[in-house]
Amino acid sequence: MTEDGRLLRGERTRTAVLDRTLRLASADGLDGLSLARLAQTLGLSKSGLFAHWRSKEELQLAVIDHAREQWLTDVIRPALQAPRGVRRLWAAHDRRLAFYEAEKLPGGCFFANSYFEYNARPGPVRQLLGDQLTGWTAFLTRLAREAVDAGDLRPGTDPADLAHLTDSLGVYAAMQAPVRGAADTCAQSRRALLAHLRAIATDPTILPELS
Repeated sequence: MTEDGRLLRGERTRTAVLDRTLRLASADGLDGLSLARLAQTLGLSKSGLFAHWRSKEELQLAVIDHAREQWLTDVIRPALQAPRGVRRLWAAHDRRLAFYEAEKLPGGCFFANSYFEYNARPGPVRQLLGDQLTGWTAFLTRLAREAVDAGDLRPGTDPADLAHLTDSLGVYAAMQAPVRGAADTCAQSRRALLAHLRAIATDPTILPELS
């Protein structure tokens, strides 16, 4: 078996390759990916990579799925550990911003960058990105609805509007961080959402205080 074959064998190694590829895609875009460039970056042969992905599009779709798993691990699952209601919605926003502050990816937010990149490009890549965005919006809307149902937020609060505001403040942080710095933009996004949640909460004291 060749060195390339040994390196690429197994799911653990495939995951390691996708980790590196996701980092590249976050900075250079999905369209900038190529099996030739990836092979050169990792010191592998194209034939070794073709054993896992037969085309650029297959690689792009795999990277999107990998980014989703990273988002689940670093943002969604930790947020779900918070108490159901407004504190869980806040936790989702807070964990998202913590992800940006940790600079896990050199390009900041893979999904925000990719949505803009593929917004006007029909095809499987845009479709999968759209599915991820739909799922994330539905998740935030569900958390907001649970907060209303739990009595944490005033009756009449629109869960879809609150989810839209929450996501908009996250996108703002993702887009502004490379220019203004993650610390300042994330702090501003935290203050903005927390002020709004406090204004519509039935008991603002259950929400955290920001220093």
